[in-house]
Formats: sequence, C-alpha cells, structure tokens
Amino acid sequence: MSNQRALTRREFSAESLMALFAGVAITVSGCDDNGSTPGSPTAPSSGDRTGSVSANHGHVAIVTGVQLTAGSGVVLNIRGQADHPHTVELSAPEVIQVRDGQRVSKPSSTDPSPTEGTHQHTVTFN
Repeated sequence: MSNQRALTRREFSAESLMALFAGVAITVSGCDDNGSTPGSPTAPSSGDRTGSVSANHGHVAIVTGVQLTAGSGVVLNIRGQADHPHTVELSAPEVIQVRDGQRVSKPSSTDPSPTEGTHQHTVTFN
C-alpha cells in the first residue's frame, strides 16, 4: 500500500510554478519609495532562512522560502550593504539541510574590497 496521494490540478500548478521559479534571480534597480538603494538587503519573508556571516561588514545571506521548498542548489549573492560582492554556493542536499533546520557552514567566494582587501567569509545557517 502506498502513502502517496494525487495532487489536484491547482496543487500541481502551484508546485510546478514554485519549482520553475526556484532558480530565477530577480534584480530590481533604482530606489523604492522608502529610499533604499540597489543591493540593500530586503527583510526576510516568512519561511526564509538568514545565515550568520563571519567578520561581517554589511553582508546578508538569505535562502528564500521558495528556494527551500524547491530543494535545488543555489548560488547566493551576499553583498547586502557591503561595498563589494561575495557569493556562497549551496548544493541541493545543503539547501535541504538548511530547510530542515540542520547547521550548514560554507565559505564565501574570495573577493577584493576597496576597504577590506581580498578576503572571504563563512556563512552559517541554523
């Protein structure tokens, strides 16, 4: 006997769209109504997971709820308010670990900063 159940058409459509958009990055440029600038972190939504960034000077690492639901690998841009970018790569199994509340620590890319020199950070989720 199987524990599987059939999805309704609406459930299938919703799950398909979430999987389709899980790897899509949306970039908005310019200022919004409250005056924030491009690259500034957005407040995490319900279901998102925010990582702790070592030796932080303005970086923000967020895995969105959609990315967690999809369970696919992601490359996070953790620039936030810093004057330079870094990326952090999470494999599909690591995204699932973050989703399930397990601790995941990953090094960022090594990038130069006009004020900090070439360096990297460690991002820890949960």
